[in-house]
Amino acid sequence: MADIKQIKLTREGFSSLEKALEQEQGRLVEATRILQEQMEASTDSEDTGLEEAKREKGLIEARIDEIEDTLARATLIEDGEKGGRVGLGSVLVLHMDASGRDMTVQLVSAPEATARGGQYSKISDDSPVGRELMGRKKGESFVVTLENGKQMKYKIKSIE
Repeated sequence: MADIKQIKLTREGFSSLEKALEQEQGRLVEATRILQEQMEASTDSEDTGLEEAKREKGLIEARIDEIEDTLARATLIEDGEKGGRVGLGSVLVLHMDASGRDMTVQLVSAPEATARGGQYSKISDDSPVGRELMGRKKGESFVVTLENGKQMKYKIKSIE
């Protein structure tokens, strides 16, 4: 049997996923009610409303399973900064050379990056920028080659 892979989440990310789970569970109750109504009203075995209700309920159940799995494997990140280096949970200000603008972001795991809400924009540690950020220090510059071949240069202005 394979080891269960832990997923590192910030406290904020864990809370966001808990809220998302609660919302999806509410949606499931509603989808189940609609499906029941469609089943009772349907006289045709190929009723598109019935099929759509079944599909919607299945999608919601899959999302609930995904969130529950993530929460079950979650390990909370207590400290984003590791000896002045960027790590999961770090909040940083990045300077983008192309636009000349700064942006404040938080480096998080992939499941947390997809969670809505939060104080900062999130960058997944699986993304090209996220991979380049890991372990870097304040003041370091780096270049990321995007999927379209375009190169973007960034500089780390601060790490919280």
